[in-house]
Amino acid sequence: MKKRVYGIAGISSIMANWNADFSGYPKTNSSRKIFGSDKAFKYPMKKMWENQGKNVLYIKSMRFEEDKTGIHLIPRTLKERYEQLFSVEDLKQENDGKRILENLFKAIDVKNFGATFAEAGNNISITGAVQFGQGFNKYEESQAFDQPILSPFRDPNAKEKSLKKSSKKQDENADENGDEGKEARNSTIGTKIISDEAHYFYSFSIDPAVYKDFIELGVTDGYTEDDYCEFKKASMTAATSYATNSKAGCENEFSMFVETDEDVYLPNMAEHIVFEKGEKKNKVMIDCSSLLNEAGKGIQNVEIYYNPYTIEIEHDIIKAKLYDIFTQKEI
Repeated sequence: MKKRVYGIAGISSIMANWNADFSGYPKTNSSRKIFGSDKAFKYPMKKMWENQGKNVLYIKSMRFEEDKTGIHLIPRTLKERYEQLFSVEDLKQENDGKRILENLFKAIDVKNFGATFAEAGNNISITGAVQFGQGFNKYEESQAFDQPILSPFRDPNAKEKSLKKSSKKQDENADENGDEGKEARNSTIGTKIISDEAHYFYSFSIDPAVYKDFIELGVTDGYTEDDYCEFKKASMTAATSYATNSKAGCENEFSMFVETDEDVYLPNMAEHIVFEKGEKKNKVMIDCSSLLNEAGKGIQNVEIYYNPYTIEIEHDIIKAKLYDIFTQKEI
């Protein structure tokens, strides 16, 4: 591919939780601004590729392990995942470094995002052609809240405390913490944490030139137009297609692709996005029109994909073409 690509990917999260931290609440930085990590965006893409039968290396896969205590379900190591994916019996016996590199580039996630592969005496680092920034929520009124959920089961380890005054016999059975020693008779209550509404915007860039050395080594053909098409398709649909309990309600709502000459360098594109909440439709304002227009011939193509049912676009980019993000038909 003889060009660079700079872009923006937008995710809407309605009554959902796009990217939680370890507390269960939406991730925030030190300034309490909500953001989603690049890993949160890449994961649905990798799941989509895996479901399509493509080789995906950096994704959790499970296997059974038997020991003295029984048979357990555990995640594979990176070495085991490589062996499974490329039908290798034992990576430690693989002495052909070129073949390992060739296999790594056959994985679509490695071809896009790169890899760090330090296994069985190999120390391989591949900087990915596709690089994502962090996706910051542009809707300032987002609020997160807890949603109590009743479990269909009781917890046998939970102790029940009586609301009535304890009898002498109950006092004798009480444990050191004051519990009566009886199992809980009611089912447990869990919590689901979601945000009412959030709109995340990620910057990304694609630089095929990063694979130049690997092309010269003969282990890959480099980042191709076909690779770009696969990335483009997944980046606009993966979040919408990926529906888990917390991700249902998260959708791709905006994508922008700026294709440039190889010697054109553009800044973080998402910094030039302004989001405004509307009564019927939200407004996404692209505030980098002058930057792209002044680049002139260096800008080959500008494509803007969005959900026309929920947002409207405001821009002054001369070369921009607008498309429906779901049908990919020009508007």
